[in-house]
Amino acid sequence: MPNGTIKTIRAERGFGFISPEGDNRRGDDLFFHASAVQDVTFDELQEGQQVSFDEEPDPRDPRRQRAVHVRLVED
Repeated sequence: MPNGTIKTIRAERGFGFISPEGDNRRGDDLFFHASAVQDVTFDELQEGQQVSFDEEPDPRDPRRQRAVHVRLVED
């Protein structure tokens, strides 16, 4: 599972963006929906936290990826 940092949270809209670590991306941030969060609630997430996630094609635009199975990384 790749890791990344929560870059943006839009709590009122129920989504956010993750900045993936490493060079596995082209500099694109990954969208994630509140329903993709596991083990904690979406409201517990904060910008700057480290998370792990899986990627899958975004059904709205299959050329883009989105993050699913988003979990906080334990320190």
